[in-house]
Amino acid sequence: MTLKVKYILFIALVHSILLVFSFYWLKDNKILFIVTEALILLSIGASVMLYQDFIQPLKLIMTGIDSIKDKDFNVKFVKTGKYEMDQLIGVYNMMIDKLREERTLQQQQHFFLENLIQASPTGIIILDFDQKIASINPKAAQFIDLTDQTIFGKALNEVSHPLLEALTDLPSGESKTVSINGIEMYKCQKSHFVDRGFQRYFITIEELSAELLKAEKNAYGKVIRMMAHEVNNSIGPINSILDSALTYKAIEKPEYIHALQVAMERNQRLNIFMRNFADVVRLPQPQREQADIHHIIRDVATLMEQQAIASGIEFDIDIPDLPFLVFIDVQQIEQVLVNIIKNAIESIEQNGKIEFISKPDLRTLIIQDSGKGISKEAAAQLFSPFFSTKREGQGIGLTLIREILLNHNCDFSLQTLATGYTEFQIVFE
Repeated sequence: MTLKVKYILFIALVHSILLVFSFYWLKDNKILFIVTEALILLSIGASVMLYQDFIQPLKLIMTGIDSIKDKDFNVKFVKTGKYEMDQLIGVYNMMIDKLREERTLQQQQHFFLENLIQASPTGIIILDFDQKIASINPKAAQFIDLTDQTIFGKALNEVSHPLLEALTDLPSGESKTVSINGIEMYKCQKSHFVDRGFQRYFITIEELSAELLKAEKNAYGKVIRMMAHEVNNSIGPINSILDSALTYKAIEKPEYIHALQVAMERNQRLNIFMRNFADVVRLPQPQREQADIHHIIRDVATLMEQQAIASGIEFDIDIPDLPFLVFIDVQQIEQVLVNIIKNAIESIEQNGKIEFISKPDLRTLIIQDSGKGISKEAAAQLFSPFFSTKREGQGIGLTLIREILLNHNCDFSLQTLATGYTEFQIVFE
């Protein structure tokens, strides 16, 4: 029952009792009865006036409450000239002005923050209360090469991407460096904020690849140059001494001559070994020219075909007749293709297939092999400098491939697919 109804019922009851009392007890005294009836009428009039004075502020309050419920902070009231009413109107108008200012400020801050997140060079992923992806800015979408529609509403471990999978168990307030294929390096940090009284989490992703690759190359380049200098300074004089010893007539025993020849051959192999490392450091900037990558593939396949046939390996060249023109250093890209095919042959060992797939519309070249594939442990370090899965491997091949393709601004990847094939993909500019 509302206050309005209670008031009306109370006034009606009181005045009904007074009317009945005056009729039964004062009807014999006409003057007193008339006076009493007049007073009751005055009381009813005063009650109506009080009702209006009480109900008007209540109506005002209810109108204000409805406006606040509708989040309409533009409704204000004009003062009536009544002290109590004007006090109430003044407080309400001041509250509405404050709410409107706060709402405007919050909206401005929200739009600013939203634009800042969208334009940020740092990747940002915001999770909802259930730790599922609620939003993702363009930079983070670029890092994982997926759209927000694809991953919206999924937990991190439900998205098939090594970067997000590595962040699944990252505690709030801690950071982690994630390496993918030895090429891409990211610094990731998980933090939280309070939304409506509950914690929500967000992850920032910062790419470190360019800086780390530069620092890494400077570090191993300095070491290799120092090693090459020392080895070359020693090999030259030693070979000269050995060569002189071979011509010395006093040495006639075959075993001595053989020992000296073995020592010279070993020195030569050591020289080649160091030169291979030095070639990575001394790799010149590409001298670009327009070339048909289809023609280069056919030439390199012809060069490597006999080695493949000797191992029972078949080449399947799925290349259109039309040219696929790219702007490259032909000699360096030929070296890349030779190393990729050589690795594929060594991975297959005996009896298998190497496929060459060209997609000119996507500027993409794919080389697949049916070899033994890449283990999960090796996949994370594939393009790390001088990493090799072979027992006596130097890791120079993939390092050289990485340096050449990075200098050509090519995107590239090496992975074992669900089909069992291992795929090297190159995307040209």
